[in-house]
Amino acid sequence: MTLPVKGMSCASCAQSVEGTLSRVEGISRATVNFATERARVVVGGGEQVPAQTLVQAVADSGYEVRTAETTFGVQGMSRTSCAARVEDALGAVEGVLGATVNLATDRATVRYIPGVAETADAAQAVRDAGYEVVGTEGGRDRTDVERQAHEDEARSMKHRLFWALAFALPVFGLEMGVLHIPAMEAWITEQVSIQTLYYVLFALASVVQFGPGRYFYKHGWPALKNGAPDMNTLVMIGTSAAYGYSVVATFVPGILPEGTVHVYYEAAATIITLILAGNYMEGLARGRASDAIRTLLDLQSATARVLRDGEAQEIDVRDVVPGDVVRVRPGEKVPVGGEVIDGSSYVDESMVTGEPDPVGKDEGDEVVGGTINKTGSFTFRATRVGEETVLSQIVEMVEAAQGSAPPIQSLADRVVKVFVPFVLATAALTFGVWMIFGPDPVLTFALVTTVSVLIIACPCAMGIATPISVMVGTGRAAELGVYVRKGEALQALHTADLVALDKTGTLTKGRPEVTDFLPQNGFGEEELLRWVAAVEMQSEHPIGAALVARADDEGLALPDATGFEAIPGHGVTATVDGKAITVGAARMMEREGVSVSDEAEDASDRLADAAKTPLYVAVDGTLAAIVAVADPIKDSTPAALDALHQLGIEVAMVTGDDERTAHAIADQLGIDHVQAEVLPDGKAEAVTAFQADDQTVAFVGDGINDAPALARADVGIAIGTGTDVAIESGDIVLMAGDLRGVPNAVHLSRATLRNIKQNLFWAFAYNVLLIPVAAGVLYPAFGLLLSPALAALAMVFSDLFVIGNALRLRRVSVPLGSEQVGAVAGSQ
Repeated sequence: MTLPVKGMSCASCAQSVEGTLSRVEGISRATVNFATERARVVVGGGEQVPAQTLVQAVADSGYEVRTAETTFGVQGMSRTSCAARVEDALGAVEGVLGATVNLATDRATVRYIPGVAETADAAQAVRDAGYEVVGTEGGRDRTDVERQAHEDEARSMKHRLFWALAFALPVFGLEMGVLHIPAMEAWITEQVSIQTLYYVLFALASVVQFGPGRYFYKHGWPALKNGAPDMNTLVMIGTSAAYGYSVVATFVPGILPEGTVHVYYEAAATIITLILAGNYMEGLARGRASDAIRTLLDLQSATARVLRDGEAQEIDVRDVVPGDVVRVRPGEKVPVGGEVIDGSSYVDESMVTGEPDPVGKDEGDEVVGGTINKTGSFTFRATRVGEETVLSQIVEMVEAAQGSAPPIQSLADRVVKVFVPFVLATAALTFGVWMIFGPDPVLTFALVTTVSVLIIACPCAMGIATPISVMVGTGRAAELGVYVRKGEALQALHTADLVALDKTGTLTKGRPEVTDFLPQNGFGEEELLRWVAAVEMQSEHPIGAALVARADDEGLALPDATGFEAIPGHGVTATVDGKAITVGAARMMEREGVSVSDEAEDASDRLADAAKTPLYVAVDGTLAAIVAVADPIKDSTPAALDALHQLGIEVAMVTGDDERTAHAIADQLGIDHVQAEVLPDGKAEAVTAFQADDQTVAFVGDGINDAPALARADVGIAIGTGTDVAIESGDIVLMAGDLRGVPNAVHLSRATLRNIKQNLFWAFAYNVLLIPVAAGVLYPAFGLLLSPALAALAMVFSDLFVIGNALRLRRVSVPLGSEQVGAVAGSQ
């Protein structure tokens, strides 16, 4: 069972939820993916674990399972026992958390876990109980629920951060700017007493502590209670210590030893605000995993035109069953998969193959649901419907790849996992040692040193070390035309051993162009081009559009063509200026009885070996020209691949092209590995195969067919000029469609990770060095005791150092044309 979990702000939160779920009786394994915000639990030994038990376990850890609610009418109920029967039927559905049935209004309201149960499951349970369902209200699928939940959570985080900033800034200004600057302290004390100032600070800090700061109590206390303290726990304890000590110093200063009456409201308020800012930045980079799935599902036709009882009926695509005869008109989407039984057409299958050329379809050919019919009409017999369609399988692959990918845990979270219990143990040990061996008053000294330890150890610098570097690194990337959708991607990309790229639209421009026009048998190029373009003006094929574009570029006036005929899979023919013009492949020439010389065939083979598509032109039955059309390589591609090789990264091409074309392009560009003639599942499998060789793989693609591979890769890099679903499936998007962004992103990734390590080293070393000092190890020999005031000041300097170090990333230079790439991106 997979549960959507909300409220997690760090990888240690996920560990806390995972630990709580693992302790539920009957659960054999529990894994929580922080990136996708989902908990996957496996029930073993034939046990039955109710969904409500798992929901409660997540709640006990301080977090929530997302739920949805739907309402629908129920017909056929006549007495109270009927309503009870329907409630029982609904309650038995796995994933339904509660159901109420109102006999007076004949309506049922169901609360359920999206993804575990859906509206259709509840409706079917009512039908199985012997009643009819009439419509639904408020029922939403899992992607709708998740998207709405992420939007709500982002607004909530922004709201908390706003209020924390609004009250923390005056606290910081008053306490740090006044009490630690003698001239300002003298001026303010002439206006009001220090005690009055303490009261003002107390009021402001209390709002932060128990307003926005309540978030840390809500999540940190359950984690501590369950024996799995996390970052929230340490923030809760550290800020509570600073705030609590300040409250004592404000209202009962007499119990503190001389010279230790200070307030640390600024420390508590600043810690809360900075950690909330870090959480907000991380939240902005997450939470759109469902968008890729939704974009895929939107490609499916909502209805289908089915022939039943001799008449065409428009029905919901979900009601199509295998064996139905479906009619498709020009420009319509193919609703489900099947086999053509009548008619012919060209179908745009780029969604599946990634190739731009429409594919001819005739009787007996297979069509794929979600593809687009371009020219003719045809009917087909449905064979793949519902979850069996290629589109549904692509959705399943993307979901599986997103769910199975290991969560990217920041170095800070891994350190904190050990650091939090260590700090708590050190604070407890400090208190105990001072209570036993400390000078009088022992309680006061024990409290002061313990608070100093908690304040100095509060993981503010450690908490912002990663997000601040990622924030600056992603900002620098944006200047270079690289949009990082997930902050973790910059961290993961630095280990890439291999970059796998799609061909069409990624290495190439994604649209065919005429590359060669070779007249034969004494014909002139300009006149031939006029005739050919006149014929192709009536064709919708992309190759024909390329020939027309070539004539337009040369400013040629096109004559009229008559008797146009397109022969699917062969070519086209028409009459122009009284001459019979035929354009097509070798089989078209054979069909029309046009003789092709050995020299012409050799020239055609050479063009094919160069990754071009050769065509023949015949005039009145005589071969007149050989034309080559190709999808040209982007100008930026060779430099980008060279830069990747210089970075020590291998390059692979994964494409739906045939072996001959793929290897021709690979040889031209110096590509190390080639996987040709692959479909969507093949691309994802190719990525998996590379990963099986212990390689970290980044995949670059632009089409819907690339979405599973983008999701399966360690880092998915989408071309921003491609499809929305590819962009939503990618961790990084090249906004200008410029491949130079790939080596630039790798370089930035490495620089960012070095910066993060430096920040973490400083934050950790600061704690390792100063925690013993705060605990009082220097007091017996030197009489030195680190006061909470100095502890708070040291903590602030640690934060400033981390932020300053991260800001150096703004000046990082990259391998390729930063100014040019950035300018292109800025023009988008």
